[in-house]
Amino acid sequence: MNKTVRSTFVAFFSATLMLFGAMAQAQTTKEEFLGKWENSKKFTLDVLAKMPDSGMDYKTDPGAMSFKEQIHHIGAAIVGISQGFLKGGPDTPSLDVATADRAALAAFVAQAYDYGAASVKALNEADAAEKIEVFGNTVSRRQVEALLIDHSTHHRGSAIAYLRANGVEPPAFVGF
Repeated sequence: MNKTVRSTFVAFFSATLMLFGAMAQAQTTKEEFLGKWENSKKFTLDVLAKMPDSGMDYKTDPGAMSFKEQIHHIGAAIVGISQGFLKGGPDTPSLDVATADRAALAAFVAQAYDYGAASVKALNEADAAEKIEVFGNTVSRRQVEALLIDHSTHHRGSAIAYLRANGVEPPAFVGF
């Protein structure tokens, strides 16, 4: 094998090993995910607690969700996605956001996060790795778990912007 071909082969092989090594480390264990999930729950409840009652129906735009609706949407999506794609059980928390007060909304969000955690805990490794159709995509249930975190972060970020728009300092972010 000439030197150029050998160098190219070694470079390609090394890059492939690094790529697969990075992909393996990018995955988290169930325990790591659940730790991050609990942090997401606490942070979401902290954001909700910061908004004064006068800001619960605040919207950045008439077509946008209100602060209260953003927080409710986080919980409702956790429940719906967990039940629909993570084999969540039939006993799901629910809440009529239109009539809910802060305490009921906080209880619902906590229950939704707990329901999501229970759904994830109940999945065995084969279930977590199974490829399923989700919103027109073929993904593993493990990827759906990541979607739940991303979705919660997205809407909690909107809620944080609502806090700032109302002159409220949001709670400090805690990553772990």
